[in-house]
Amino acid sequence: MSEPHGILRIWVYLSETPLLWLTATLVAFVIGDAVSARLGRHPLANPVVIAAGLLIALLTATGTAYGDYFAGAQFVHFLLGPATVALAVPLWRNRAAVRRNLVPMCVALVAGSLTAIVSAVTIAWAFGAPAPVLASLAPKSTTAPIAMALTESIGGIPALSAVLVVLTGILGSVIVTPLMNALKITDYAARGFAVGVASHGIGTARAFQVSEEAGTFAGIAMGLNGALTALVFLLAPLFF
Repeated sequence: MSEPHGILRIWVYLSETPLLWLTATLVAFVIGDAVSARLGRHPLANPVVIAAGLLIALLTATGTAYGDYFAGAQFVHFLLGPATVALAVPLWRNRAAVRRNLVPMCVALVAGSLTAIVSAVTIAWAFGAPAPVLASLAPKSTTAPIAMALTESIGGIPALSAVLVVLTGILGSVIVTPLMNALKITDYAARGFAVGVASHGIGTARAFQVSEEAGTFAGIAMGLNGALTALVFLLAPLFF
């Protein structure tokens, strides 16, 4: 009887150590990436989805609160900033292609950003969703920090918005390849830009797995869509 009790005490000690959850996060992603590579980078074998599933199972099995987990995982969260800045490297490498596609990119950005907002809000409104839910749903195609800040500014629920952002990114990263193949869109710039507008960082990560060119345009789309969505939300209080 003493051995399980000893193991429990060890777990309690380790669970209070930030490095435990940082390590768990990294190991989960390594496993997810290995599974994805083993399956030939199949769209359904998304490493982010696999890693998230493993972490959810671990947190549920150990009864760990998200706040306790994030105390360690926040180090990875901090690296999102430098990782976003690092997107400038492939952007510089593909600057000629960016200049050639500047006008189509601007048109696609406006169309895609407005469609993402209006379609989501309209469908939810048609099903009778209350105003706070509509406000939380509107910025779902931007990155989580932007979406949460925008949602709060118009009376939405930031936590709900964060969940919707993650679900949007996962769904977009899973369906982008088969969808683009079905539509016979072979240009990697167009494919990347589309997933960047619709599915922010998670979609951009998927685009880089397919092609550096696709990832470059996805990163551009992700940044521009965040800026444009913020501008659109300046008028949003008039409606919410």
